Amino acid sequence: MKFILGTKVKMSQIFDEEGNIVPMTLIQAGPCKVLQVKTAEKDKYDALELGFVKKTKKAKKTEKGKEYKYKKEFKSRVPQQRGEGKEEGKALFALQDLKVGDEIDVSLFQEGDKVKISGFSKGKGFQGGVKRWGFSGRGSSHGVKHEHQTLGSTGTSFPERVIKGRKMPGRTGNQRISVKNLKIVRVDKENNILAVRGAVPGRRGTLLEITG
Repeated sequence: MKFILGTKVKMSQIFDEEGNIVPMTLIQAGPCKVLQVKTAEKDKYDALELGFVKKTKKAKKTEKGKEYKYKKEFKSRVPQQRGEGKEEGKALFALQDLKVGDEIDVSLFQEGDKVKISGFSKGKGFQGGVKRWGFSGRGSSHGVKHEHQTLGSTGTSFPERVIKGRKMPGRTGNQRISVKNLKIVRVDKENNILAVRGAVPGRRGTLLEITG
């Protein structure tokens, strides 16, 4: 199991061997420090807690253990086979033999690896139904005044109420999104940069969780 924390830098593009444009996202990944190791014997599950981006301001005594801006716990994934118990399930992924104080960097990944990247999408605030859900809105003929992007009818004849889950205006974006099967096209070990084919969630500086 491969995992690391990173922040989105920007999008760019390169040309492949056939001259085609390949869009990619540059990610500042690591180095991450192992802050805590959890085991099944003591904590009832296996996990590692990583710290990323050390704070420039010195942490106070009351803030011990909070000297990193981002912290994330990665659990060991042990899927179960059908008809088997928890202890008999085949361990498809296992955590590396890491200890507190060890560091993880981009050297863990190689070009061509497929990864899953999770992060929060761009927040766009409160939006109407046309922008949020792609509704067509009303026409622009004579008589339609200041109602081009109105929502329209939301209720029903029976039951006479708005059904729960109806698509309506509300907060848009700022939701956790995961994109699977993204291919790593470049690994810059000197600058701790990962170049991933395609787009990833969020704006520049968004915290990303990269697992493979």
